Amino acid sequence: MPATPPPIGSAHRRRLRLLWQSAGWPCHDRVEAELLAAGLVQRVLDEQGRMTLHLSDAGVQELVRASEQNRRARSAHDGLVSRVAATLAREGRLAWCGLSVRAPLAVEAHPVGPTEDLLAALAEPALDAPDAPAASPASNRWALVLPDVYSIRQTSAAAWLQPQVHEIKVSRADLLADLRLVDKRAAYLALAGALYYVLAEGIGDADDVPPACGVLLARGSPREHAEAAGQPVLLEVQRLAPTRPLDLPGGLPFGVWMALARKAPQAQPDEGQLGL
Repeated sequence: MPATPPPIGSAHRRRLRLLWQSAGWPCHDRVEAELLAAGLVQRVLDEQGRMTLHLSDAGVQELVRASEQNRRARSAHDGLVSRVAATLAREGRLAWCGLSVRAPLAVEAHPVGPTEDLLAALAEPALDAPDAPAASPASNRWALVLPDVYSIRQTSAAAWLQPQVHEIKVSRADLLADLRLVDKRAAYLALAGALYYVLAEGIGDADDVPPACGVLLARGSPREHAEAAGQPVLLEVQRLAPTRPLDLPGGLPFGVWMALARKAPQAQPDEGQLGL
């Protein structure tokens, strides 16, 4: 009885891309063996007897299929990002997409625990504050993060900015992978007073997300989000995010202000009733 071909996962698809873009030198590892067993790659000997690996016709088809799947997922993600930003702008907030911000991690990464534990750990003075105490070498860690949507209130009072991060997820696999990144959530909470996960319909709920984060459900299918990019979306509150003030001069870390200055916020909706 022939052996059942192994299931093809993300590691196999990454290897297919690498083999397609390279000279095809073999690694002789498990992923390579499973690709050979599945018939997605084949061995080729040159005139000197050296063996290289090349994608078979089935491997090329799998590579194209995976690329198209990634493109659709990316399109749905970007569409929902723009829809969330438009929704926040309609609510009167200033919202930015695609920021790149360096955040201080003043404590060692720790497992996700009760909300009060994580927020208490992040309540220490931020390293951007002029009067913050010098961090010890063990705690002087930084993370470069790219929040999907970063927003603040339109106000001239620093204490009322209420900065928020909205992390957008359109697939359950992406959600579960992101929830393992404890440092990433700690970095977001060092830059904002509240962190929300926005979940596409059907990929999860509040039970999947740590209590330090709020949860919003975006009504509509991934295809609808891609096609309605830039239009507000209906967000159903499953859990409000615990909020805390960022007690800093100017209300935000200086690095965040610089990142906001380099990018334009989401355009405000041109609605006649908005000012009423």
